Amino acid sequence: MAHNHCCDSCSCESENTHNENGLEKKEIIQLSAGVALFVFGLIFKQLNPDLFWGYFAAFVISYLFLGGEVILTALKNIAKGQIFDENFLMGIATVGAFAIGDYPEAVAVMLFYQVGEYFQGAALRKSKKSITALMDIRPDYANLKQGSDLTKVAPETVRIGDFIVVKPGEKIPLDGIVTDGESMLDTSALTGESVPHSVKKDDNVLSGCINQSGLLTVKVTKEFSESTVAKIIDLVENASSKKAPSENFITTFAKYYTPAVVGFAALLALLPPLFLGGGWNDWIGRSLIFLVISCPCALVISIPLGFFGGIGAASHHGILIKGGNYLEALNNVDTVVFDKTGTLTKGIFEVKSFYPANGFTKEELLSFAAKAESFSSHPIATSVMKAYGSIVNQESLQNYEEISGHGIRVTSDGRNILVGNDKMMKRENITFVTSNDIGTKVYVAVDGIFAGSIIIADDIKPDSRKAILGLKEKGVRRTVILTGDNQQIGQSIAETLGLDEVHAQLLPAQKVEQLERLDQEKPRGKKLVFVGDGINDAPVLARADIGIAMGGLGSDAAIEAADVVLMTDEPSKLVDAIIIARMTKKIVVQNIAFALGVKGLFLLFGAFGYATLWEAVFADVGVALIAILNAMRVLKTKKIS
Repeated sequence: MAHNHCCDSCSCESENTHNENGLEKKEIIQLSAGVALFVFGLIFKQLNPDLFWGYFAAFVISYLFLGGEVILTALKNIAKGQIFDENFLMGIATVGAFAIGDYPEAVAVMLFYQVGEYFQGAALRKSKKSITALMDIRPDYANLKQGSDLTKVAPETVRIGDFIVVKPGEKIPLDGIVTDGESMLDTSALTGESVPHSVKKDDNVLSGCINQSGLLTVKVTKEFSESTVAKIIDLVENASSKKAPSENFITTFAKYYTPAVVGFAALLALLPPLFLGGGWNDWIGRSLIFLVISCPCALVISIPLGFFGGIGAASHHGILIKGGNYLEALNNVDTVVFDKTGTLTKGIFEVKSFYPANGFTKEELLSFAAKAESFSSHPIATSVMKAYGSIVNQESLQNYEEISGHGIRVTSDGRNILVGNDKMMKRENITFVTSNDIGTKVYVAVDGIFAGSIIIADDIKPDSRKAILGLKEKGVRRTVILTGDNQQIGQSIAETLGLDEVHAQLLPAQKVEQLERLDQEKPRGKKLVFVGDGINDAPVLARADIGIAMGGLGSDAAIEAADVVLMTDEPSKLVDAIIIARMTKKIVVQNIAFALGVKGLFLLFGAFGYATLWEAVFADVGVALIAILNAMRVLKTKKIS
């Protein structure tokens, strides 16, 4: 019947048996019977005050209906050596109230305790809703395609390379590549974004998305245990295991606080009657009231719930935070270090401009470059082939040679084609015109004559400037870009976005060295954040105080090493994460101050005889409920920025 709080310091066993629709039938009957007998006892006592056993029996039976499980749980915990929990405090206080003749008060304490517990349970369920909803992205089945047959199987049984069919309205069960069909996908469960995402043949799809329109055939690229949906569920389920410093403080505080107040209550019951005089009943009553008030569950429930709510609110906005410790750390960000490609830029290279020379046309320039690049899978080569838009007849090409660090040599229809960087032109003694455009330069020469240059660049994400401005507004002192690209490109991006520092042409190991230097320069007590997406960012993500990975396009290694994952690949989500972290911290501090303040006040009232058991119930259940409702406010954040 009791919906006992479960927390480390209270050592309470979770007996929460009601479902999402409220109290179960058995509990409703118990609560109703307890209330009816309590009311009957009050009326009987008023009408027949001399018939003691009549109203006493009504109060005892009512008490057993309302508080039987509390007493039973207290006894079980005592047998396990877990004495100082909420059940023990409520049990000893109410049994003591019976012992001194306060029968209605004893039953009322249990009644209001149960009512308070129910509302607390409802608050807890609501606070978990955004994270529980995330669990709904777990697919129940996959339609495995074998020849012309479709078989409904468990996602765990599907292997890499298998083909699955996703019908309209179904969840995509595993990560893969579309081999047939076009559709719109609802990605809101993964990213928090409500706008549907279009997919077609050769596009990657992530598990957990909902297929809205067309029939899709997907070639599986990851087993279920390694899929996006499985990793997200694992991240969220394990987030609560990494406690924030505030949570650890409360746990330690309550561990010493609860036995201390029990000892003080015992002294309050024994010492004043012995040394100051007065009735034993009065001082025992005060000590019992003191015990009811003293339970620290308002703190030990509402504080973790505040961080849990913050993690839930973040997940609603497409931000996965792997623990309360990282959520709290986001309050103290001083330096944010960004990778460039795929983080601040789109990570998609495109041909931006052509500069034909010596009588060659733009079309000829692109055709010669495409012939040389047709054998390569490098992103630069891919962007040239995409701009060319036609298939190169590779059988017509001879003498293909890739010159490391320089470029490519190939012969086509008797013409000698050179495609590469400025080093290639200098190596072959080609007189060429250097381009000053921002981007990667591809120089082309045909039969020893400079044919022109092609500029290829990676566009800055539209969201990146918003991210940098937002971080500055939130008090981030230093923003830095680390890139393996050249200094000119890095400097251009930094100036466009308003970043403070640029460190270019870095290998992965050099990125770690730069990060360690920046880490040493940050103020004491402040945090350094690294935001990246590539597999080469994993060492830096792991080294930073808070590693943040781009989850939508980011590599598995980066997501695994990160402490926070931005599912939408928008760097401005980092600003949202900081806002949520600060809201959470503010609410947690409010709850600590409120709970300790009210508890302290009522403990004084109880000790000096100015509080009854009715006020004691408010100080325990009421304070816990108000603190929980306050903690839930972070979940109501619909729009952050």
